Amino acid sequence: MTIDYNLLRVTVDLGAIQDNFRLLRSLGSALIAVVKSDAYGHGLLPVARSLEACGAESFAVGTMAEAVRLRPAVRGEIFALLGPQSAHDAEIAINENITSVVSRLDQLPLLQQAANRRGNLVPVALKYDTGMARLGFNETDTDRVMETLAKCPRVIPQWLFSHLATADDPDQADYVRDQATRFQHIHDRLVAAGLQPRCSLVNSAGMLAYPELAWDRQRPGIALYGANPFHDSTLEGLGTGLRPAMHVQAPVLAVHPLPKGASISYGRAYVADQDRIVAVVAAGYADNYARGLSNKGWVVVNGQRAKILGRVCMQLTAVDVTHIPDVTPDDKVDLLGGCAAVAVTPEELAAWWGTIPYEVFCLLGMNPREYIPALPSSTQGDQCHVR
Repeated sequence: MTIDYNLLRVTVDLGAIQDNFRLLRSLGSALIAVVKSDAYGHGLLPVARSLEACGAESFAVGTMAEAVRLRPAVRGEIFALLGPQSAHDAEIAINENITSVVSRLDQLPLLQQAANRRGNLVPVALKYDTGMARLGFNETDTDRVMETLAKCPRVIPQWLFSHLATADDPDQADYVRDQATRFQHIHDRLVAAGLQPRCSLVNSAGMLAYPELAWDRQRPGIALYGANPFHDSTLEGLGTGLRPAMHVQAPVLAVHPLPKGASISYGRAYVADQDRIVAVVAAGYADNYARGLSNKGWVVVNGQRAKILGRVCMQLTAVDVTHIPDVTPDDKVDLLGGCAAVAVTPEELAAWWGTIPYEVFCLLGMNPREYIPALPSSTQGDQCHVR
């Protein structure tokens, strides 16, 4: 549900998402664009349409409900990563031509029964666990998988999927290779059993760092939205060229002095060490702007960085504008993004927040959104939002 009681606004640059897609496509053989969870907070339908306009042919969502929302908007293949969870979901897969990612044996009969009622065939991707230990069959399950498929002749296993657990950690490359080896063994075993599945293993980090594991399709997610999965690591350079697409602003509501020795906000968590000027910004934890940013985070005010002072409140946050002249109510404050030289990056905001860019995007993206349409690449560039 969109937050509808506040003054915080999110702007999504669809041109940046297209540029990221083109960059990633230049590195891979073919992409499944991951647009699950409302395109990581960027907006499922606008993002998917924009990606299809620049060549995306396959998309991955989380649930069947999200697949239903997406189907009228795109022509390409849609993967439901969680697969059918009920007979109703199985009917959706048939009716909307969705490829179910199946990770449990009981999902196969559900799809077979739905396919029988419609007289259709239904494509699936078999999801195997190679080391993530969340969802998926184990290699030792393969005989039972094949036995169940034999009883489900309308279910067509077109794909083999798995997911990498440590691709974004340069220190855990050995684990990535272990997973890749398991994936190869599973593939070979399925081929020996008579299947010919196409394969997808790598996520954003995997396709950037392990091109040898590309297989038939790659599944970029976070990189599509401009966050570097290798930020602040020895492989940071692999994410060069990615452009963050989300920009978040809120207005200044008040500007006033804070004398030396005075405190601000709940709990007196900040006491002024000198005379300061503070701006009170209309953003807080009710807007999914985390309370954990208290006394740690930074924003951009009129092209300069300003530090958060004291505790982030439900709908208000105070920032230090002592060094920034002429700040007035209604000035726009950049909580994420801003002018290139001082922009708050997704990685920075996540670090201050104590989380990862995925959560930053998903939470802030629940606020009201507007879109910058994609423009010819020659006219795109950094947009400096001041006042």
